[in-house]
Amino acid sequence: MVPFLRFGIIESLIAASLMAQLSPPAETSVSIAGKTIRINYSAPSMRGRKIFGGLEAYGRVWRAGANEATALHTDANLDIGGLAVPKGDYTLFVYLDPKQWQLVVSKQTGEWGLDYNQSRDLGRVKMEMSKPPKPIETYKITLSSAGANKGKLQLAWENTVAEVGIAVK
Repeated sequence: MVPFLRFGIIESLIAASLMAQLSPPAETSVSIAGKTIRINYSAPSMRGRKIFGGLEAYGRVWRAGANEATALHTDANLDIGGLAVPKGDYTLFVYLDPKQWQLVVSKQTGEWGLDYNQSRDLGRVKMEMSKPPKPIETYKITLSSAGANKGKLQLAWENTVAEVGIAVK
């Protein structure tokens, strides 16, 4: 019985390691007006699957990545698409709709990606939607500067690119 238990532990460790490799940790950051904005997330790949409207159903909130919840840290007060976001730590989610995504900024932090609680929302903002020239295999979040105190947050995966403007206040 001991070899079986030992094999079970090893098997569990291998499975956990493989899952981590399937959706590796990723980070994006930008400095705008001398202040750092950083997002930590896990980056899953399509691997032949239909993602939006398939694996991730429309009409619900998605964790904006895989594994642990997507974490936003800002050293500055921000305006994200018209939503005032005080400096600090947040979790990002996305309300999925086939025509118009909404970025959800949650005040709750440290949760597993599926532990969404709407009562903890700081707010939601509409995102500009577009299609990439070809499917995007691996999910990517990008923060970029647009000069002075402005920038952009972009989510891109499969056949969808969603973005929203950000400004340091």
